Amino acid sequence: MSGADTIYLVEVGSEQAGEGERNTVGGWPVLDAGRAWPVCDCGERMVLFFQVDVPADIAVFGGDHLLVFQCPKHNDACFPPSSRRLPEGFWDAPPDNDMRFWQILLHKGNTRAAEADAYLQPHRLILTRAEERIDEHGRGRPGFKLGGVPAWAQDPEHYICRCGAALAQVCQVPEDFGFDKRPERPSQPYTFHDDQYGLFLGNEVYIVACPEHCDPAAAWPIAQN
Repeated sequence: MSGADTIYLVEVGSEQAGEGERNTVGGWPVLDAGRAWPVCDCGERMVLFFQVDVPADIAVFGGDHLLVFQCPKHNDACFPPSSRRLPEGFWDAPPDNDMRFWQILLHKGNTRAAEADAYLQPHRLILTRAEERIDEHGRGRPGFKLGGVPAWAQDPEHYICRCGAALAQVCQVPEDFGFDKRPERPSQPYTFHDDQYGLFLGNEVYIVACPEHCDPAAAWPIAQN
């Protein structure tokens, strides 16, 4: 398999993740040097939904560390921008959205946070190497995966980074994919399951990012259903 054909299927394992692990739901986020834990515009510290080391044989983003955060109090779709060209600082002020309640980071840093995420049960992520399959409509394999071609639920969406590079898929999360919450935590607003949290109202999510790595936060979540 070439890098362009290679994907990794992602599964949430049954074993709990410990401090220092890098492929996790929840757990201790591994951040870029000098970057603080992301905070929502409402002031609430965001939930670490998952983090993963992108395998080296994945095209474009191999060797990067991906982290996906969302506010525990704000659960909404990320609305598509009206322009294909995203503006300067789009990750801090998402165009055509009311607020920034999510953060996606892609970097090669190695600074582990001092404490674990307080909302989700920490579990290991299991990566399985596979080959991308493209159907007659140009859609890739469905499911939770790293790399590959989006398995679009609706019409394809393509965006240009503020630096001029075409954003490329780094990860895909299927519709209504639940992340187990800690028992003592409240249910997520607008949830599809009382015992789980979901990303962007449980929509199918396609995470695209700048292939030029112009900023660790130069990534955009496309939500479809």
